[in-house]
Amino acid sequence: MTRRYKPFQEPTDTWAVNDAWTGRPVEMGSRTIVGMNQHDAEELADLLNGLDAQKQEAKS
Repeated sequence: MTRRYKPFQEPTDTWAVNDAWTGRPVEMGSRTIVGMNQHDAEELADLLNGLDAQKQEAKS
């Protein structure tokens, strides 16, 4: 299964979490998830991918 959410390094040397489906940084509520450190971006991507996998399992 392809991971939908991936951390990526921004030109400013901070990190964001990208949504592979939209090609854009993830938005949570009205906040775009950018400007993070690498560790936090990787953890958030893992969490979002886990939630997405659970959502997909529930659909099937």
